[in-house]
Amino acid sequence: MQPAPSDLPDQRTAKVPDAAAGRRFDAVLAELFPQFSRSRLTAWIKAGDVLLDGAVPRPRDPVVGGETVRLNVVLDVQTEAMPQDIPLSVLYEDAQVFVIDKPAGLVVHPGAGNPDGTLVNALLFRDPSLTALPRAGIVHRLDKDTSGVMVVARTLEAHNALVEQLSARDVHRQYLAIVVGALVSGGTADAPIDRHPRDRLRMAVREDGREAVTHYRLRERFRAHTALECRLETGRTHQIRVHMAHLRHPILGDPLYGGALKLPKGASEETAAMLRGFRRQALHAETLEFRHPTTGEAVRCNAPLPADMQALLKALRADAAEHGDLARR
Repeated sequence: MQPAPSDLPDQRTAKVPDAAAGRRFDAVLAELFPQFSRSRLTAWIKAGDVLLDGAVPRPRDPVVGGETVRLNVVLDVQTEAMPQDIPLSVLYEDAQVFVIDKPAGLVVHPGAGNPDGTLVNALLFRDPSLTALPRAGIVHRLDKDTSGVMVVARTLEAHNALVEQLSARDVHRQYLAIVVGALVSGGTADAPIDRHPRDRLRMAVREDGREAVTHYRLRERFRAHTALECRLETGRTHQIRVHMAHLRHPILGDPLYGGALKLPKGASEETAAMLRGFRRQALHAETLEFRHPTTGEAVRCNAPLPADMQALLKALRADAAEHGDLARR
């Protein structure tokens, strides 16, 4: 039987530096154990899981310097989802992180309409200790029908480190998007995003929204579509999808922001059938690079382009070649 997270003792010790004399204990503790949040450390102090020279201190108590701090790391269950044996494609794995190639169609978190069968359920089957981490270690998400690479923390320290990297915009996230329209150049979409004022399922560019920046450049041009390389500077919900729609070049197949289907003039039945049959946003998270939470070394992972997007690109190239307008890289 797998022991519950709270049954797994993790005791750590540290010495209060002499230079900290007179400062509050909770502030010093946060510096001694920066891998844990201040709120979590305060909760452990109040629960008696932190000792200062063998005694239980209060958060506001001053230190004198030289004391020994003994911390019992107690991780309660944070995620209640049931483990499920769902196949996962793992691109990288060690004691601190998983890097996953998420397929299109797989929901990340359980929720209304998706109580199970999600990435969280699959992760908990592979590593039951993830129940002790917020959101089972997931620090960023992909939409259900967006495929590609995601990083998942396996320890609280890794979770905090990755969240900090994302907040500091130190994580490189690169996507391949196939959009409607033949663009002639790349650029930057710098437009704030927030919830749509009337449709709660959608996001929208709004003056009072949160900062959102997407850099994009041409990867390949077709007669009526363009393959773009998109790099996220921020990570808002539906960011690339909203920005491309705002630029009037929505992602092909996007059910929320794509608008009416547009076919290249004189397209063959095969090309038309491929475009009509592509029912998800043509968006793939192809590259993720971050600093390893423990070693600090760069970890770079690439998720191969899924078969449906490969077939879509093949059809667009064939259409361009058939009409004497060869795609330019």
